[in-house]
Amino acid sequence: MKQYISPDKSKSFGQKTPRVQKLINTTLFILDTFGIPLDATPRRLERMAIAFLASGDIKTIADYKNIKDLNSGYALKTREIITYVNHHFGENISSGSCDDIRRKDLKLLTIAEVILQSSPNSATNDSTRGYSINPTYANLIKQYGTKNWAKMVSEKLRNIEPLSKKLKREREIAKVNVTLPSGGELTFSAGEHNDLQKAIIEDFLPRYGYGAEVLYVGDTSDKYLYLEKDKLEELNFFEISHEELPDVIAYSKEKHWLYLIEAVHSSGPINELRLIQLQKLTKICKADIVYVTAFLSRSKFRQFIADIAWETEVWIADNPDHLVHFNGDKFLGPYKS
Repeated sequence: MKQYISPDKSKSFGQKTPRVQKLINTTLFILDTFGIPLDATPRRLERMAIAFLASGDIKTIADYKNIKDLNSGYALKTREIITYVNHHFGENISSGSCDDIRRKDLKLLTIAEVILQSSPNSATNDSTRGYSINPTYANLIKQYGTKNWAKMVSEKLRNIEPLSKKLKREREIAKVNVTLPSGGELTFSAGEHNDLQKAIIEDFLPRYGYGAEVLYVGDTSDKYLYLEKDKLEELNFFEISHEELPDVIAYSKEKHWLYLIEAVHSSGPINELRLIQLQKLTKICKADIVYVTAFLSRSKFRQFIADIAWETEVWIADNPDHLVHFNGDKFLGPYKS
């Protein structure tokens, strides 16, 4: 069986007895089989597992066969769950952390209805609301350890869409499709920063890129979503693994211009310090450099206008046909000292 948490992954887990460690890992295996997504930190997984165990009055693996559920009338309030895990699993969770139990430790389990609320119609912050194991899942846990248990679970739950699959589908629906100037396509994760990157590629470059080809763009969930490493190296661009990459890099063969573009949602415009940094990093680059800071809206631009460096350009997605040139001697193009 897979070890979902190892002692060296979480300090609190490593301090628990081997018996409790095994119980937690076994519980995570069961939850994984039920379709609960386990892509959280080791500590978050540990907290979810022990909250689940408390909700079923499980202190040892042998207790799986005697798991308590909603039909047995057993339900613990969040404060009682804290007391339970502190006493039985060597925790030291503050009694004032009830909201964390509800909003974090039990969140996925209640969404998936593996754990049910004893009074579902009560207010969210009702201190009398208890949590208990869904009898459907409790019956499956009682049979844990029998031959072909995982296959049996799959058959019993075939009409219930696993939460992990449901969340994955929702993430896919939320993704942002982007068409490159070359006609290729990328898929960004959802978010305003990536909405702006999409606008840069689909709206800014066709207007002001002189046929520019995208050589690099990152995603909030994948720093190297698209990278033309060989082409950047041909231009003597700085080390690709460098942590100071701008958000979008594009190259116009027609103009021999390399566009370094920062997509600003909450921070990161090309200010004087960032400009100096990029100039040093690209000092041996063969192409002339155009520095661009992009914003989604004029209101967002106003928040950062005092920070924008001279000899750079600003583009605003909701006014795509206009550029702001932070110098008066020329329009769009590279500046040379």
